[in-house]
Amino acid sequence: MALVTNEDARAAREILAGLGPDGPVRTPLLPVPEADRNGSLLLKPESLQPTGAFKIRGALHATAVLDERTRARGVVAYSSGNHARAVAHAGKVFGIPATVVVPHTAPTAKVAAARALGAEIVPVEVSERESRAEEIAELRGARLIPPFDDAAVVAGQATVGLEIAEDVDALGLSEVTVLVPVSGGGLISGVAAGLAGCRARVRLVGVEPELAADTRESFHAGERCHWSVAARTSTRADGLTAQPSEFTFAHIRELVDDIVTVSEAEIGEAVGFLAESSRLVAEPSGAVTTAAHRHRARESVTTPTVAVVSGGNIDRAALLSSLAD
Repeated sequence: MALVTNEDARAAREILAGLGPDGPVRTPLLPVPEADRNGSLLLKPESLQPTGAFKIRGALHATAVLDERTRARGVVAYSSGNHARAVAHAGKVFGIPATVVVPHTAPTAKVAAARALGAEIVPVEVSERESRAEEIAELRGARLIPPFDDAAVVAGQATVGLEIAEDVDALGLSEVTVLVPVSGGGLISGVAAGLAGCRARVRLVGVEPELAADTRESFHAGERCHWSVAARTSTRADGLTAQPSEFTFAHIRELVDDIVTVSEAEIGEAVGFLAESSRLVAEPSGAVTTAAHRHRARESVTTPTVAVVSGGNIDRAALLSSLAD
C-alpha cells in the first residue's frame, strides 16, 4: 500500500497556498512556560484555523484536486463535527453544493457552524453515517470526501507536519517529541509524512482517550482491533471516536513510535490549563496532547515537545466546566 510522502505534502501545500485567504493559515509554535515541570512544551494551535480545526487542510486539498466537472457536482462528507465544518467551508470556497451526514449525537455548535456555511445537514444514527453518505454521493453524482481514509485528505493534513519540521529546524533543535491526537488516523499519518524532512530526530507519539483506545490496542497488537461504536463514544473527546482505516493504520504501524492514552479527568484539566496558561481555547479532542505532556511524561515526553492542538470547537458549557475542574 502506497503511503503519503513528504513530496505529496509539499505539493499539497502549493495547492493550498494558491487559495489565498480562503485557505488554511500557517499556525505557529507557541511556547508554554508553565509546562517546564515536564520539559519545554510548544503548542501547534490548529484551533486557530478559520474553521477552528486542522480539518480545513484536508477538506480543501481534496476538493481542490478534483477536476472542475466533478467538483461542480458537489461534495459529500460524514462527520461528527470538525470535518463537517471543513467540507462545508470547501463548498463555500468553490461555490459548489456540500452535504454533510452527521450522527444525531454530534455537538450542536459544530453542526450549526456547518449549516451556517451553507451545507445541507443530514442527521442519522452513528452507525449509519458512512453508508448514508455513500448513498447520497452515488445518487447525486457528487464526490465523497472522507474524514481520513483518502490520500488527498491525508496529504492536506501533512502540511501540519511540514510546518512543524520547518519551525523545529529554525529553532535549531536536535531532537523533539511530537504529540498528535489519534482518531481515524488521518492527522497523524499526514504529520508523519510532513515530518519526514525534519533535520531533528523526531519521536512521533499518538494520543487518544482511555475510553476510545482502539488505536493503542491495534498498535501494540500489530493489527487493527475493532471496538464497537458504543465502546468508543463515551469519551468527552467527541472528535476521537473513529477507528483507523487500513490506509491510515499502515502509516501508523510504519511511522509512529508509540500511542499513549489519557483519562477523562486529565483531558478536562488540560482544556482548563490551555485556557489559563496560553489563553487558548481547545476542545477536549485537541487537548489530549497537552494532557499527555502533563500526565504521561514518563511514557510520552522528551525535551522539547510539540503538542498539536487539533481543534478548538467547544461549547460554552463544556469550556466553563473544564475551567471549574
